[in-house]
Amino acid sequence: MGKKLIFVSGGARSGKSSFVENWAIENGKKVLFIATAERSDEEMEERIDSHIKNRPSSWETIEAPSNISKSLDDNYQKFDTIILDCINLLSANAIMKFSEHSNQEESDKAVLFQIEDVINAYNKSSATWLIVTNEVGLGLVPPYKLGRLFRDSLGRANQKLAKISDEVIFMVSGIPMYIKK
Repeated sequence: MGKKLIFVSGGARSGKSSFVENWAIENGKKVLFIATAERSDEEMEERIDSHIKNRPSSWETIEAPSNISKSLDDNYQKFDTIILDCINLLSANAIMKFSEHSNQEESDKAVLFQIEDVINAYNKSSATWLIVTNEVGLGLVPPYKLGRLFRDSLGRANQKLAKISDEVIFMVSGIPMYIKK
């Protein structure tokens, strides 16, 4: 198995995480899971801990809500498979501190900074990366400004990652649809 970037998109609860985890179980030997969720409250603590418990015990997990490359040390070179779950939380973390007076340029800059950081970490790695994101823009327009900024910035981030990916998979109801292979 050589290095490649596999980008997995879809709606909430479409099977993205299960797909990448099963791929890693079948194909990976040394797996690193990069989780971007923040432990912001008791419910999130329980969710995160539950997810960690349900993964194979041989996998290593790091929690990195931003600046992925700073969370990786030289030891990440020992992994042949890296899962990054997920770009939408990484993007949300980048803009949650913004005020209602922020603009699209500020939002795009913050999110694309995080995406460039992910791409740089991938480029320095010899592992196959599986990157999970939510597809945006298929539903309603968010009724508040920060939601619209997020949607547009995440859409741009998804496009950037899909363009450089070796494979792009769109998940629908647990079924992978190969967009790019």
